[in-house]
Amino acid sequence: MQIDPRDPVASRPSRRPAAEGTDTPPRFGGTTFRSLQFRNVRLFFGGLLVSNVGTWMHLTVMSILVFRLTGEATSVGISIACQFLPMLFLGAWAGAIADALDKRKMAIVTQSLMAAQALTIGVLDVSGLINLPLVYVMSLLLGLANAFDNPARRSLVTELVPPDEITNATSLNTAVMTSSRVVGPALGAVMVGLVGTGVCFLLNGASFVAIIFSLTALRTSEMYSSAPRPRGGQPVRDALRFVAGRRNLLVLYVVLLVVSTFAFNQQVVFPKLAEQEWGGDEAFGYVLGVMSLGSLTGALLTARLRHVTMRWYFGNIIVLSVAAFGVAWSPNIWLAFVWAVPLGLGSSGFITAANAITQQESPSDMRGRLMALQAVAFLGSTPIGGPITGIIADNVSVQWALGYGSVVSLVVVAATAAFRYGTGTPFTSTSAG
Repeated sequence: MQIDPRDPVASRPSRRPAAEGTDTPPRFGGTTFRSLQFRNVRLFFGGLLVSNVGTWMHLTVMSILVFRLTGEATSVGISIACQFLPMLFLGAWAGAIADALDKRKMAIVTQSLMAAQALTIGVLDVSGLINLPLVYVMSLLLGLANAFDNPARRSLVTELVPPDEITNATSLNTAVMTSSRVVGPALGAVMVGLVGTGVCFLLNGASFVAIIFSLTALRTSEMYSSAPRPRGGQPVRDALRFVAGRRNLLVLYVVLLVVSTFAFNQQVVFPKLAEQEWGGDEAFGYVLGVMSLGSLTGALLTARLRHVTMRWYFGNIIVLSVAAFGVAWSPNIWLAFVWAVPLGLGSSGFITAANAITQQESPSDMRGRLMALQAVAFLGSTPIGGPITGIIADNVSVQWALGYGSVVSLVVVAATAAFRYGTGTPFTSTSAG
């Protein structure tokens, strides 16, 4: 049988025969949860869920803390930008490192560093030493660890399952991440009032024990590990050339960059919207929690798909854009809750589809780099979009600080569709060369 060398499944080596596990009937939820038949997946996702509840509590409390220190959305935007500056400048090279090293061991180190960051800022806050410059520094340190953790942890997920379950595993990974947002932000909003911001940071630091334990307890003999990329060469340029040579990936990444820059800044806008329209800054966490119910739904809907298409990707952009208008102009928290569900659904469906399509197209020895490039587009754009959104919220309108991203996103979708149908060029995996 002729094997296409560009086929990511055909090129994926494994420690175990590809047939093992693939013919076993799923014991967990049929189609949607089929990856949970693997012990390593259950173990990893369990630890990830606990840890990410703490992480989302941390991120929510961080925004509340900065807003309380300054009263300005611009400062919140700068704080969030500091978290993602390292991703912007180091993300692609971090992906190359992840492709060359043992991803499990790399994730253990990066998760430990993020735990240390959470405990440090917690001690500073509880002791009364915290101030805005220190928040910026701690946000930068968190971003530095996350820049290396992101490609290692996300590509590690693909080594826990056989090749034909990669799309399901990555979609369930997003479902775990988003389901933690159901609890984390709301928990943060409640805990801030009960114990203060500093204790919340300390609790997040403790939550990292779950993910670190699960990583150390993985059975490496049951993993489908890929061969590391060869040392030397031009790993980042090779990844960029690969994306440029596949039209659908090039379109996906460009659209991802634009939409992420301008339409994914809810953490900048929500604290000020909550104070002005929803009854207090704690409402920020509640709306984010309700939004995450929609996010979980969007991730699970994508997980049901055997093959994710560009049509699904663009459809979710339209959903999140329309829903963002509704949230922005909600006059009370109850209407914000209504609109937050489709906003979460579209947001999660959009990023989950981007993850799945990237994984479908990735050769095993390039997966870390492509996931890192995706993270640069999605998270690395925040240092640009976050401060812009904060300035609009403080100087134009808090509603339009959210709404302008929807306008930009809808224009991008319309322009892409016009190009597609005007030229008759399909967004397929055909090489540009």
